[in-house]
Amino acid sequence: MTDSELTPRKPSKTITVVSELMMPNQVNNLGSVFGGELLSMVDRAAAVAAMRHAGRPCVTVSIDRVDFKEPIYIGELVTCTARVRFVGRTSMEVGVKVLAENLLTGVERLTNNCLLTFVAIDEKHRPCQVAPLDLSNPEDERRFREGKRRREVREEFDKELEQAG
Repeated sequence: MTDSELTPRKPSKTITVVSELMMPNQVNNLGSVFGGELLSMVDRAAAVAAMRHAGRPCVTVSIDRVDFKEPIYIGELVTCTARVRFVGRTSMEVGVKVLAENLLTGVERLTNNCLLTFVAIDEKHRPCQVAPLDLSNPEDERRFREGKRRREVREEFDKELEQAG
């Protein structure tokens, strides 16, 4: 990579918003949106945020956490807002906040928080280095520290499981 490609980039430049009106074909027999429908939206929003940061194709490595706080119903507008929070050498943690809005009343609800990990890939579909984050904003620096700690915990846990056999 060239030096300009490794210049730190602001997380705010990765913000991606995906919105969709929930229709009858997207809900279960209880009238709430299928989890898989929502995960698809979350994954798309997060992928765009990762690609904006990396400036190249990125693939989903893991969906670390999805907290379903409230159901989403037919007719609600779902908005997924994604932002890169942590960057390693080739990987990026992307946080996604999901809001459901009743378009008739204007009431919005936070229904989900999600964390996904992506890896940037080169022309041979191999992981490649990405630029670091510009952490001049204290909130971005806090999110980065939290993401770094989550990665450390995952690595420690994976090591424990491997040793346990």
